[in-house]
Amino acid sequence: MAKVASRYLVVHPWAVIEEGFHADHARESESIFSVANEFMGVRGYFDEGYSGARLQGSYINGVYEEKPIEHPFLLKGLATRSCIMVNTVDWLFTRLTVDGETLDLATSRVRDFVRRLDMQTGTMTRDFIWETASGKALRVSFARFTSMVASSLAYQRVTIEALNSAGTVQVQSGLDFSQPHEHMFGRNVWQCTRKAADAGTYAILAQTESSGLQAFSSFQLQTTAAIAPQVVEDDKYIGVTFELALAPGVPVTFDKLVANHAVKEPGVDPEQVWQDGMARAAEYHALSYEMAWQQHKAYWDDVWTRFDLTVEGDPETQQGVRFNIFHLHQTYHGNDPTLNIGPKGLTGEVYDGCTFWDTEAYCSQFFLFNNPTAAKNLIKYRHHQLPGALERAKQVDCKGAKFPFVTMDGTESCGLWHWGNTEIHIDAAVAYSIWHYVNISEDTEFLYREGIELLLLISRYYASRGGWNAQGEFGIMSVCGPDEFHCMVNNNSYTNFMARKAFAYTLQVIDEMQRSAPALLDTVRGKVALQPEEVAEWRRIVEHMRLPYAPESGLYEQHDGYFLLPHLDMETVPIEEIPLIRHWSFERLSWYDLIKQPDVLLFMFFHNQEFSRETKRKNYAYYEPRCSHESSLSPAVHSILAAELGLHEEAYKFWQFAARLDLDDYNRNTWEGLHVTAMGATWMNFIYGFGGLRSDGPVLAFQPYLPARWTAFSFRLQYRGSILSVTVSGAGATFAVVSGAAIPIKFFGQDYLIEGAGITLPIPAVHPEDALANA
Repeated sequence: MAKVASRYLVVHPWAVIEEGFHADHARESESIFSVANEFMGVRGYFDEGYSGARLQGSYINGVYEEKPIEHPFLLKGLATRSCIMVNTVDWLFTRLTVDGETLDLATSRVRDFVRRLDMQTGTMTRDFIWETASGKALRVSFARFTSMVASSLAYQRVTIEALNSAGTVQVQSGLDFSQPHEHMFGRNVWQCTRKAADAGTYAILAQTESSGLQAFSSFQLQTTAAIAPQVVEDDKYIGVTFELALAPGVPVTFDKLVANHAVKEPGVDPEQVWQDGMARAAEYHALSYEMAWQQHKAYWDDVWTRFDLTVEGDPETQQGVRFNIFHLHQTYHGNDPTLNIGPKGLTGEVYDGCTFWDTEAYCSQFFLFNNPTAAKNLIKYRHHQLPGALERAKQVDCKGAKFPFVTMDGTESCGLWHWGNTEIHIDAAVAYSIWHYVNISEDTEFLYREGIELLLLISRYYASRGGWNAQGEFGIMSVCGPDEFHCMVNNNSYTNFMARKAFAYTLQVIDEMQRSAPALLDTVRGKVALQPEEVAEWRRIVEHMRLPYAPESGLYEQHDGYFLLPHLDMETVPIEEIPLIRHWSFERLSWYDLIKQPDVLLFMFFHNQEFSRETKRKNYAYYEPRCSHESSLSPAVHSILAAELGLHEEAYKFWQFAARLDLDDYNRNTWEGLHVTAMGATWMNFIYGFGGLRSDGPVLAFQPYLPARWTAFSFRLQYRGSILSVTVSGAGATFAVVSGAAIPIKFFGQDYLIEGAGITLPIPAVHPEDALANA
């Protein structure tokens, strides 16, 4: 964890602010100042163009281009094509020219530059003074937002004010599909099929070269100044040029109202796509910038009123946690169950916008307690992709449903077979998210319809993927757990433990439905052709699943043979060799007991209350020093467990890295896109670590603690129709129900019923179990 912060942004409780343009951080800023609304996202690049270093990106969630995966030998079960969320239309395209000079912050003279991401309103703005070569000074302002209310809509506002002399500014505004996709293609992948300018609406339709997906974009301009527009067209561009007259001290503004539409299946008639896009444009373009912004702002007001996290005494943390919440909400809020959350969200091209296991393991908890509908829709996303999972299981000689490790359209996009084919724990993560969602929401209607179908097919897959050894144990061979340094291992403890949980929960639901919903059970039995002998086999597997465990030490062995690996002290690795995954040969990573991220510790977090405090203490003490923390998902889990075990300084050390991972660019890769799924882990770090929440039992349990650097902190959780408020300070922990029915909780093992009036409970100086052990 010897990582150093890179700071150039102003610390502010409600905003991210760049004062003065830092060209050496231009691409990092493009990621940090991104705005999105689940349907689309746009990096914080300059509207007016920029000839310096940049990664211009404008993305539509689920719109991808295909790329073949090449293998020296094509063996059965290897992925053969990848799907890549592709750079789409630059709907912000703007060019400003004064006296023959076109604005470009790489070459133009500017001063008083301020870029601001307002997290309260979901708006990104830039302001600066442009001093032209002809001696004119103009104040230039840009604002943008992607509507959280109507996800097809995006808005841009440009304001220009002459400061010292009159004149004119030539403006070009348009829609540009010609931008390259840098990361995986290095070129543009769009073919423009239609353009039109009609009655002030400018529209364009384009299709990807290989996948055949289509994206439509349109805009109208609104301004108080007279304009004489001239249409400009190019191969992959349509726009308009006009002039604005400038008088000193009189700001002139024009607004760009954009409506985007996409079809995410190939083979759709372009004429139908065009008509649907134009209808959407006609419907939404009447909504002015101000009207749309007020709706958008009201959405964010509601989010912050209900689910803000507050920290007193640590402004860096306060900014960091709100930054994480902001990007999680704008990346996904459950509007479309066919969409999901990529590791970079809609802020960059690395990881190709695909879905990994991160969603179920590290993001579902955030949505579960902030937006239960979104949490359910994330599971429905997997149900929607069942056909691909069923086919994938057949490709790898298994039964049931094998969810791809990396996917965009339901097929496997991971060309690295040693991960894509062996990280089979994704199915267990899906089963875990179903169990956790139902445990918190009590939504048995969803469970008895979509949920049980997923569970049955997941159990069928794991039963076909494993086998019985001579000792009568069921094991799963040739896998890779969350620790990606060790592949093709046998009986990874995480995979086996979580698979056993999936089997056990499936059997529990079958038994429940047999009693309370037999007709629905008969329906799903018929749908998946469930056989009685399968269920009997699953019961046997639960009883005899192999879990490598050393009772004399109380340690779970990460996988068969792990304890025999040579030990490597991470502190002895030269800093110039970090990250190891980029400096060491792949086989070298597996020579030692060094791990990439929590593996055993992760299942002890997911099912925390099943393990004794002593067992968690022993396993944490053993595995944490062996973790390289090369995954951005790693620090949060270690911080949560360290906090639980009373290792408060260690917990806070990990927290500092997690909370400001992107703002301080600890990994020096923020330019690639934000670590959005790690932001889910950071939320868990706050709630489960400092708040001490445990949600794996019949009621919510809390064991909070107040970090020494903070004077107080607070958060809210949505739980079974109620909203629970929690405030932790020197006076203790205060619980109150803000709305809804009373909520039963456990507080350091004691039962309480929390009602609207609330209750303040003292936080013990020493954990009761530790006090008892030391008595």
